[in-house]
Amino acid sequence: MPASEAAVREPEGSAWHAKLELGFATRAAATVLTRNRHVGPLLVQKPLYPEGGQTCHIALLHPPGGIAAGDRLRVEAKLQPGSRALLTTPGATKWYRSEGAVAHQDVSFALAADAVLEWLPREGIVFNGANVASRLEVTLAPGAGYVGWDIMSFGRRASGERWTTGRLRMHTAIRREDRLLWAETADLDAASRFAQSSIGLSGFTACGTLAVAGYEIGDELLAACRSVHCAEPGSRSGITRVPEVLLARCLGDSTEAIFDWFRLLWSLLRPALSNRVACAPRVWAC
Repeated sequence: MPASEAAVREPEGSAWHAKLELGFATRAAATVLTRNRHVGPLLVQKPLYPEGGQTCHIALLHPPGGIAAGDRLRVEAKLQPGSRALLTTPGATKWYRSEGAVAHQDVSFALAADAVLEWLPREGIVFNGANVASRLEVTLAPGAGYVGWDIMSFGRRASGERWTTGRLRMHTAIRREDRLLWAETADLDAASRFAQSSIGLSGFTACGTLAVAGYEIGDELLAACRSVHCAEPGSRSGITRVPEVLLARCLGDSTEAIFDWFRLLWSLLRPALSNRVACAPRVWAC
């Protein structure tokens, strides 16, 4: 669907309500997709195994091409003990302009003992005038590990559009059973001073957060990660370690540069934490 068509779509009667439920389990030392139920235009390509059977790669597809006013998308994934899955998207998620109605996306992951999930989507693009509510909830059982990132572009920089009107509400929570490991909530008004504030975007148009949870990051690995920097000139980046959580953040104007930096960090973290080299999903090369 062309962006111009989606941007003017009326919320009443034409909004997409979609849900995707995924389940993963181990069978003969391989991770298999045991549940794949979808309602509405949210589905997956077939499971792929570019690195062998232990890790199942899945690309999430949203055929309408973007999320418009009134849309409600929900993704749920449950990993059984010892299973490993890598979820990604084949392209950017576009949050279209709204005349007032909110576009919702809720993502929920539940990992059983010793399961590992990597949630590595491409960037989100917030169009000027978008009204967005996004939630991510991750629950880890003992021994489970999670790696995930979120990259946002405020406005369409290539066409000269900036995010000057609209609202973005985001909530992220990662728990080890009933214990909260890390949470973050934001409620941003594009018309506020957030975009220029030194405690906000500082004039940049893109930001990203990478979170690694469920692992104890040693000093040597932390130092190795901190030795790698985002290649975009003038960008700002930093890495923080708290118990069972590592956070990497970046401010810049290039979502591609942030994505490349996160990939470099992932290539360092994955062998150290999971004893497996980083294997990029095939859809990233498309």
